[in-house]
Amino acid sequence: MTKEELLNSVKENLANREKVDYPFVPDFKKADVKLKELFEKNAKLAAVDYYDISSVAEAQEIMRNKLPDAKVICSATQEWQGNKDINVQKPADLNDVDLGIFRAEFGVAEMGMVWITEKSLVTDSMGFLSQHLAVLLDTDDITENMHTAYKIANFPDAHYGCFMMGPSATADIGAVLVRGAQGARTLTLFFLKKP
Repeated sequence: MTKEELLNSVKENLANREKVDYPFVPDFKKADVKLKELFEKNAKLAAVDYYDISSVAEAQEIMRNKLPDAKVICSATQEWQGNKDINVQKPADLNDVDLGIFRAEFGVAEMGMVWITEKSLVTDSMGFLSQHLAVLLDTDDITENMHTAYKIANFPDAHYGCFMMGPSATADIGAVLVRGAQGARTLTLFFLKKP
C-alpha cells in the first residue's frame, strides 16, 4: 500500500464515521462554597502571598517594600507599567527580569492557581524567567474546581496555556523543598477588580 492509498483510506473511513456525543461530565460543584476563601487557603499552601487591594498603586507599594532591589520590571498588563518592554526579539531577552507582572484570566479555588495564556503573558517566557511574579486577579473570575475550569479555559483558542500554582518548587534532592528552583522565586497575588 502506498502512502497516498493509506491517506485516502483514512479520509474515506473518517467521512463515514458515526458522530458520537462526548460523555456528560459533571462539574462536581458543591453548595455554598466561598470561592475566594477556598482560593486563599489553597494559594497559601502553595506559598503564595495574597492581598486585597483597591488600586495598582497599593500593589506597587507592597512590591517595592517586598523587593527593594528589583531593578528590571516587565509588565504584560496596561494597568501596571514596567520599565522593560514585554515585546522582545527573543523570549530569552527577558532573562534579566526581576519582577514580572500579569493579569490572570481566571483562578481555580480548589487548587489556589491561575490560568494563563499568551493573552495574559504576551511573551510566555516572562512568566518563567522572571525572578518574582506579581499577579492581578479579579475575584469574580474565580471558579470552583478543575471541572468548572475546563469549561472556561477554551483550550482550542489558546496557542499556549498553563495553570500556575505558586512559585517554582522542587523536592527532588533529599526530599528537601526548595522554592524558586527552576522559575519564579515568589508569586504575589493581588485581588483587584478589572478596570
